[in-house]
Amino acid sequence: MKSVLVTGGAGFIGSHVGQSLLKKGIRLAVIDNFNDYYSPELKRKNVELLHDDSRQSGSFSLYEGDIRDKEFVEKVFGEFKPDVTIHLAASAGVRPSIADPDLYVKQNIVGTINILEAMRGSCSDKLVFASSSSVYGNNKKVPFSESDNVDRPISPYAATKKSCELLCHTYYHLFDINIACLRFFTVYGPRQRPDLAIYKFTQNIIEGKPIKMFGDGSTMRDYTYIDDIVDGVLKAANWVDSEEKRYDIFNLGESNTVTLKQMIEAIEAALGKKAIIIKEDMQLGDVERTYADISHSKEVLGYNPSTEFAQGIKRFVEWYKSDRM
Repeated sequence: MKSVLVTGGAGFIGSHVGQSLLKKGIRLAVIDNFNDYYSPELKRKNVELLHDDSRQSGSFSLYEGDIRDKEFVEKVFGEFKPDVTIHLAASAGVRPSIADPDLYVKQNIVGTINILEAMRGSCSDKLVFASSSSVYGNNKKVPFSESDNVDRPISPYAATKKSCELLCHTYYHLFDINIACLRFFTVYGPRQRPDLAIYKFTQNIIEGKPIKMFGDGSTMRDYTYIDDIVDGVLKAANWVDSEEKRYDIFNLGESNTVTLKQMIEAIEAALGKKAIIIKEDMQLGDVERTYADISHSKEVLGYNPSTEFAQGIKRFVEWYKSDRM
């Protein structure tokens, strides 16, 4: 694996993945459309970090454009010819997908079809696709295993991710594209999106503003620190980079649940400041819990997350104070 294309590479996860690839001496290209789902300036700051990391090697290229644009995507693959593609670009978020499902279908499903078609047309045959733990819906069996039925999503966002997993398998079957679908479990850490709860809660607590707690605080998430996610993504990239034909689905989580109340308490402890909490009803599309069975990922990929939640929150708070204040 000498060259990698990362879609959504200016975002939270993508920029961390890109930095790790550059540090390994891998030639990197990034696709991003710098949309305004959150501040484009934050994404451009991430790209500057990639430029800085590549100044010695000159091994970084930025393609600014939208994966919904088929001709643009084909042009990128024709020029860059990646050994492996890491497809992270997507419209994210459960609640916004309920408000605008059309955008999510076009960005996530049509965009992924364009990536797969461009790969087929350019004889690029190795893909890591970012799926989501949202596909499990309100699965009653825990922890969630890759073999569990995921035919009952409860948000358009989850439905698009499940659809993309099916499309990935179709292209693996028909066109021999090696594919790893990674189900991310609530990723957090430095540079995370400002619309996510940990970021918003930290900001509001520091500023003395109230935070909204949806439900009674008992909903649970399997929070996964960004360094562990990056490790899993790179291990998956190495796994698909094989002459053997491969398709599989992998959970990337910490295999540990944290309640909403515990998450708030961890931020309070890291900040040394209490939150002002406003309790509200549960939101449409929110799942009750996520909890990853990572035994398959450990066995096949060698994935082994190591960041305890309190430690990860402390690192995030330190970054926030140094970078956002």
